Amino acid sequence: MESLASHPQVVRLLMEGARSCIWLAIMFAVFAPLEHFFAVRPVKLFYKGWSTNLGWYFINSLVPIFLLGPISALIALTIHTILPGSVTGAAAGLPLWARMVGAMVVGEIGFYWGHRWSHEIPLLWRFHAVHHSAETISFLVNTRAHPVDLVFSRLCGLTLLYATGFAAPVGDHPSLVPALVLFAGSMWSYFIHANLRWRLGPFEEVLSSPAFHHWHHTYEDHKDHNYATMLPVMDRIFGTFYLPKQWPAEYGTATPMPRDVIGQMVEPFLPSLTTSDAKTGISSST
Repeated sequence: MESLASHPQVVRLLMEGARSCIWLAIMFAVFAPLEHFFAVRPVKLFYKGWSTNLGWYFINSLVPIFLLGPISALIALTIHTILPGSVTGAAAGLPLWARMVGAMVVGEIGFYWGHRWSHEIPLLWRFHAVHHSAETISFLVNTRAHPVDLVFSRLCGLTLLYATGFAAPVGDHPSLVPALVLFAGSMWSYFIHANLRWRLGPFEEVLSSPAFHHWHHTYEDHKDHNYATMLPVMDRIFGTFYLPKQWPAEYGTATPMPRDVIGQMVEPFLPSLTTSDAKTGISSST
């Protein structure tokens, strides 16, 4: 019999699966008590839709690894072929901390527009509607996302990072900066999706809060606001900031969406929803 060592992809998949289980345990240990004691609205631990979120967690812990790497490498190679070295290498001489700060800002611009386009372009909304199908908000909703939507939004940020030179496929730390940017954004996304009634006061203009992002998930008419992951100033600049003192009455989307993972994976590819009002999430079946 062949050993696992002769199948590196299988070994990598098993390692990523184990890593995902460890991270999930850590997330539950941190957020479950917080969501119990500081909930916006008290909900059961196993609320409606929790198993769907869990299924998406494991899918999105594994699938994007095999999709995002090759695509981002191709984009980086294309950018460095088209743009002069004076542009793509401009930030290479900066200290790592300065590159990280610049990368967080530049990456957020890309993530902002990728997220906004996912609402405004009907084809992209078909995939992004999976994320907005959650009717109960909790930290695990962060992982409810179609892989096509997830890869697209991340590529929007990474493309801008490669083009501006804040992330490069070569150098002393070829993948460290984009990896840290994605990690920081991902961790903060768990926080802003959490069922926490915490507000950040005047700092909500600087860093996104659960209240800021909860209004993005409202079932009401404010889905075209609050696209930023970490820096609300992006929404201030582009006119999409919305943050009243109260909390949303309910969450979800009017776009028809199956409740199970398999159905949500397949639904965006079906021809039954060929047009949609992307900004309101109301579909027009044909």
